[in-house]
Amino acid sequence: MLKQHLQFKLSQKLSPQQIQLMKLIQLPTQAFEQRLKQELEENPALEGGKEESDTIEDEFDDLYENELDSENISTEDINIDEYLSDDEIPDYRTKANNYSADDDEKSVPYAAGTSFNQYLLNQLNTVYLSDEEWAIAEFLVGSVDESGYIRRPLTDIMDDLAFTQNIYTDEKTIESVLKVVQSLDPPGVAARSLEECLIIQLKRKEINANIEMAITILEKSFEQFTKKHYKKLLQKHNITEEELKDAISEIEKLNPKPGGSYAGNNRIVEHVVPDFSIRIVDGELELTLNGRNAPELHVSKEYNNMLKGFKDSKEKSKSQKDTVMFIKQKLDAAKWFIDAIKQRQQTLFITMSAIMEYQKEYFLTGDERNLRPMILKDIADEIHMDVSTVSRVANSKYVDTPYGTKLIKDYFSESMKNEQGEDVSTKEIKKILETVIADEVKKKPLTDDKLAAILKEKGYPIARRTVAKYREQLGIPVARLRKQI
Repeated sequence: MLKQHLQFKLSQKLSPQQIQLMKLIQLPTQAFEQRLKQELEENPALEGGKEESDTIEDEFDDLYENELDSENISTEDINIDEYLSDDEIPDYRTKANNYSADDDEKSVPYAAGTSFNQYLLNQLNTVYLSDEEWAIAEFLVGSVDESGYIRRPLTDIMDDLAFTQNIYTDEKTIESVLKVVQSLDPPGVAARSLEECLIIQLKRKEINANIEMAITILEKSFEQFTKKHYKKLLQKHNITEEELKDAISEIEKLNPKPGGSYAGNNRIVEHVVPDFSIRIVDGELELTLNGRNAPELHVSKEYNNMLKGFKDSKEKSKSQKDTVMFIKQKLDAAKWFIDAIKQRQQTLFITMSAIMEYQKEYFLTGDERNLRPMILKDIADEIHMDVSTVSRVANSKYVDTPYGTKLIKDYFSESMKNEQGEDVSTKEIKKILETVIADEVKKKPLTDDKLAAILKEKGYPIARRTVAKYREQLGIPVARLRKQI
């Protein structure tokens, strides 16, 4: 049985313009420049640079109140005056007040040279190999990863050679060819494990007592070495602490990732472009937005002339009216984009200004212990914007400060109370923890329990598991792995 009923529903929807603005806000400077370039290519009604004409289009109000069938459009349906304006300075014109010629460099640099694998193949050309051995060696080189290792078992490589290269061989032959590949530069390349990589490098050096002992330790006591069980190493190899220290010193000079040191890798060299700059001028903080975020844009003069031509023509055909509709869409899109860029600039500047004021003491001193606890909501409440907007600004933007260029989100941190009941930033605690570990006696590094006790003495009562969490976030290993002779 059919029933009719009324239902009221409250929902919130973002307009296309709001979605466009949100997408622009989250773009860092370099990505924003690419987006701007794309829009200029796709929309002929949008142009960059200064406007040469004295007459600029403005006030792109809707051409139609309702959608009309194109067949029924009459001459009076289109009011060209709605598109034309004699304003010399439209309100949507954007202009940078801190743009310099130095910001014009937009190219992304590339590293020149051959690839790492090609570099190895070029060396193979100097080694005498049979056709089958060459094919195996070429396959092995192709299996070397960016770090310089061959991670796959020889049995798998043997199967792949049979199925893909039609080469039927055995592990012994592959092992023999692998030794040839491992003799190439850089030393340690094509190793199957860290242990083998380090041993290959040591054997390429001029042999002395220290290197011999280092090779022995890696071959017979690799696990104890990685876990820094120095007492077991002293007993097992019957050596003194000084001899062990010299052997370990030789190992520490080696490169655990031989492929990573090759300068010929053909990869993009990424550069961080700061979106903001903070400087201290006469004891006060000064914030500037990177000029590359504030391009000069205007509407195409040719589109203005097209509309004037349509207005002045006596006979208005259907094709001309279709053209006007196309022009209208492009003009609207240009206006929306220009307005979105202007709002993007304002949002970025307002958000970063609030962050700078909130962390004013830190930016004046550079001492991370002066960082106040700050979460996204603190800034959102300050500037009366949504938390998601602040998040878009903080997660992808960099700021150039007198203390280096840093990601904005790094200034956000949770808080905890010290013994005095004051809110302190977790970053402050991490900085103190880092300092305590740096000053510890390396022969007897501090355990997490001892670190927790020291922090408590300093007025930060936190649990051992919290100390462990902060230590891991700082990339600091456990006490046993920090031990030195």
